[in-house]
Amino acid sequence: MRVGGDDMGRKLVLASASQRRLKLLQQVGIEVSLVMPTELDETSLPREKPRHLAERLARAKLAAALSSLRAGDHGLDCKEILVLAADTVVSVGRRLLPKALCPEEAFDCLRMLSGRTHFVRTAVAASSKFSDKARIRVSETRVYFKRLSDEEINRYVASREWYGKAGGYGLQGLADTFVRKLSGSYTGVMGLPLLETIGLITGE
Repeated sequence: MRVGGDDMGRKLVLASASQRRLKLLQQVGIEVSLVMPTELDETSLPREKPRHLAERLARAKLAAALSSLRAGDHGLDCKEILVLAADTVVSVGRRLLPKALCPEEAFDCLRMLSGRTHFVRTAVAASSKFSDKARIRVSETRVYFKRLSDEEINRYVASREWYGKAGGYGLQGLADTFVRKLSGSYTGVMGLPLLETIGLITGE
């Protein structure tokens, strides 16, 4: 399947720096013509619910990429350009877990998740370059972690697979062995729910 390629007369722009999202699209045959990371303040608002945060940030990333595309020449000579953005939020109850950027954050996240259930919500937003109307879908996945020993957590932290990942772990690596049960979208936990994403792309 080739979606977003020249053969359909349009190009796909991914508004994300995540290599996981790019690889997920590529593995199902979706061609990405341009990767356009966005810089945003991802701090949650007071009393903001996890789902609302994921939706707000996905919309903001989409808007930033669209603004940049409209303002400059990015080498895309096709008028039919579809922009895709996503954001993933991990929470335990209403407590939001950060995107871990240091070993201490990663350790604290895994200690919090150990032996507990948490939710991973990934919002995906899409729009054409010349449209101000965004379409958005959200996947919600319940993940059950086994109880982790400090030794297991330290071993995972030493792997650095957690760096920059919401909740301090990446499901596609060593942390896959932490999961007792998963209810929802496996690829949504990885950062891009493919069912919802393909629905948005083909819908556009």
